Amino acid sequence: MREWISKITPVDGEDLERHDKWLCMMWPRLHLLRELLAEDGAIFISIDDNEQHRLRQAMDEIFGTDNFVTNIIWQKKNNPQNDAKYFSDNHDFVVCYAKNLDGSVKWQRNLLPRSERVNSRYKFDDHDGRGRWATDNLSVKSYAPEYDYPLTNPKTGQIHNPPRGSCWRVNRETMVEWLADNRIYFGKDGNGRPILKRYLKDVQQGIVPLTIWSNDEVGSTTVARRVVLQIFHDQSNPFDNPKAVGLIDRILRIATGPNDIVLDSFAGSGTTAHAVLQLNKEDGGNRKFILVECEDYADNITAERIRRVINGVPNARDASLREGLGGSFTYCTLGKPITMQGMLNGQNLPEYSSLASYLLHCATGMSVNPNSITTNSHAKDHDTGFFYESDHVRYHLLYKQDIEWLRDDKGALNYDRAKIISEYAKDAGKSAVVFAPMRYMSQSDLTSMHITFCQLPYELTASRAQALET
Repeated sequence: MREWISKITPVDGEDLERHDKWLCMMWPRLHLLRELLAEDGAIFISIDDNEQHRLRQAMDEIFGTDNFVTNIIWQKKNNPQNDAKYFSDNHDFVVCYAKNLDGSVKWQRNLLPRSERVNSRYKFDDHDGRGRWATDNLSVKSYAPEYDYPLTNPKTGQIHNPPRGSCWRVNRETMVEWLADNRIYFGKDGNGRPILKRYLKDVQQGIVPLTIWSNDEVGSTTVARRVVLQIFHDQSNPFDNPKAVGLIDRILRIATGPNDIVLDSFAGSGTTAHAVLQLNKEDGGNRKFILVECEDYADNITAERIRRVINGVPNARDASLREGLGGSFTYCTLGKPITMQGMLNGQNLPEYSSLASYLLHCATGMSVNPNSITTNSHAKDHDTGFFYESDHVRYHLLYKQDIEWLRDDKGALNYDRAKIISEYAKDAGKSAVVFAPMRYMSQSDLTSMHITFCQLPYELTASRAQALET
């Protein structure tokens, strides 16, 4: 990916292929992200006006139009941009698709918690044990003749009819029950038009998310910069356009449960991890995050931010930042790529342990630390190349980080080696897989010895080993 980007840059407004290049970069990533999604998962992508409609077309193709959920508008700026050519751009989009919206396993959104601001409209209380209530319209515009009837105030005898073209929201029988239960309000003096009492305890204990998110609810880029500056108080402007923690927090509340895994493939300043840790501390959840960042600042900004919010930022104005959010994470870096071409020309030969770990993962799906391959109790036998064994298979790698050795017959699987490997495997009640640059025996003979041969570098994916393992 980096090599491709370096070849096509710079991409600017004068490049007539800039949109094609952007889609070429996004297309394989979106396919991979869909594969990584849980069957009941959803993906949220922040995007501006430049590529939003192209992203939607790509997402429709990859996820399917039936799995489109919504297109959220995030008010990312507070103030107008006075030097704007036509309009001051103060919003971004957050496009949401689910992996599955139909079927037995499908994504379901959560309700947002009701805030005290929302609940504050329930300000009346009759002190009858039913709690606070707010006024609500007793009539509706969806007209039905059987719901159009006169309503009599039981205390004054005054008769009320629904407004013209409307009707009451319930039938006569239910209205009688509501009157008896003191759920109809006729004003302070008892002579007003009838109004329904809507009790807080009876309303849905959550709010259906809206598609417009204002910056006073979820934060703006200005607020996000201030948070980053609090965290990196010893640096000046470490990151230009961070996302607001409140924005990611809103997404997490809508889309995740307390034990879910959150993946951010464009981690940037690490806002996603910050939001996950903050929400975990708030609700006692155990959400986990995986961040991916290929830029040079991955360690000194992305990971460093997480370290600081976990341990606490002494000079931060925010109390939670000063105290620290707790939690932990592991920082990993990718090694040099292992490719067939690199092994054929000898210009990028991996270390023994790295190649052994890679082959084992490709063959079985198991992930083993390369360091454990060279230090565990089954230290590699230089004659047979043994490096790992599972419940059913022993794995061998005949290899040296030397192109001349690989081209010679020193690394070949010959009869003497095969015999030793077969005997060890037989004693353990297992079969064997041998990765080597060449062999001096037929596969039929090796099969009779319960050995599967995989030639390097052509069988880096070790499909036959995987078939044997399963």
